[in-house]
Amino acid sequence: MGRWICCLCSRVADPLMLLLVLALGCNPSTAATASPSVPHIKPSYSFGRTFLGLDKCNACIGTSICKKFFKEEIRFDTWLSSHLKLPPSSLLSYSGNYTDDAKSWRLVDITRLTSKYQHDRADKRICTSLLKTKTCSLERALRRTQRFQKWLRAKRLTPDLVQGLPSPMLRCPSQRLLDRIVRRYAEVPDAGSIYMDHLTDRDKLRLLYTLAVNSHPILLQIFPDVEGWPFPRYLGSCGRLVVSASTRPLRDFFGAAPEVAADLGLQLLAVLRSMATNDLNYFFYFTHVDAGTFGVLSNGHLFIRDGSTLGIIDKEEGSQLIDGQQEYKDIFSCLTVNCQSASVSCDSIREKHSLIMVCQDLLPKLLTGKFLSPVQERIDAFLQRCAHGHDDEHGANEAMAELAEILKPLRSCDSRFAYRYPDCRYSDKY
Repeated sequence: MGRWICCLCSRVADPLMLLLVLALGCNPSTAATASPSVPHIKPSYSFGRTFLGLDKCNACIGTSICKKFFKEEIRFDTWLSSHLKLPPSSLLSYSGNYTDDAKSWRLVDITRLTSKYQHDRADKRICTSLLKTKTCSLERALRRTQRFQKWLRAKRLTPDLVQGLPSPMLRCPSQRLLDRIVRRYAEVPDAGSIYMDHLTDRDKLRLLYTLAVNSHPILLQIFPDVEGWPFPRYLGSCGRLVVSASTRPLRDFFGAAPEVAADLGLQLLAVLRSMATNDLNYFFYFTHVDAGTFGVLSNGHLFIRDGSTLGIIDKEEGSQLIDGQQEYKDIFSCLTVNCQSASVSCDSIREKHSLIMVCQDLLPKLLTGKFLSPVQERIDAFLQRCAHGHDDEHGANEAMAELAEILKPLRSCDSRFAYRYPDCRYSDKY
């Protein structure tokens, strides 16, 4: 009877109320007290400040991308469900995924400036050297140093403020280069100024710490890929982790097909050429190369994956440090390297310096045994001369042009090389 009365009453009820009443078994009292369904709560992933290195700030790189981590808009490849834990903190780099809209994801590299073991050893060195204790507040200890006190008083980043830092980028500094660092430092709001007025004390310590440990993220910021520089895109930092566009190390391509090897060989030469000759008149040189120095994007485009061993000489201004100044040492000179490590004289670097390294360590692994005679013999003969620096009658540009002429006919034009396809179908350049 109650059901029948309910249904009679529903004839005069609001149509939406009627639907709700029917769904609840025609019980008006139930309908009146029904509460909306509880929204599904997404599992929350737990980030430790220690894993990110936030517990060491402001002796860290920055915090510009921390929100992305905590909002789960940056995820590690193995960290896609709630029951999986963070990867080991002992690794130097991680493969990750990055999103701006929670729908489309792209691959990124998440890297440390140095290994966690080296970081921990450096932290211990700071405490024992400056405060004579095993543990301490790193920020408080570094703030007391003479170098940082000079940074606090400085209006402009000048060569004397970076003398003795271990980064190859700063062995031969010019005022023009240092102004570019301040003006383009991406961990602070862009002020577009060469003066450090927009940098807080915290910002100055982070910039100094980054330059002392590894200048790679600074290179990505001041020479961005969108301006044509051969570096992957810098996306930001959190604690002691840096996030940048993902590249596969060149070592993954040593066994590649001949046409892929020829294409990468030509790109290597093009990068070396742009490092020596560019519109800004900066001369880049390597102090060391290995199979992880260069990397390849998913579209086949080759970049400098690790810029930590890159030195820079300003061909317009020259170095504004004399050799005696380069010998200055303090705690910032020794965070990740031996304080006694010898520095290379700025005057001793030649244009063929980087080419010889690449001919010795990378091109043979990429190009040897890939092609038919007589092309392979020509490549082998060139690499032999180049690796030993015997080709003195030609400069670096002439040597690179010689190898490029050999490799150009060996590459192909297809969708595997997305960075230049389909342009290569309609251009004689390729």
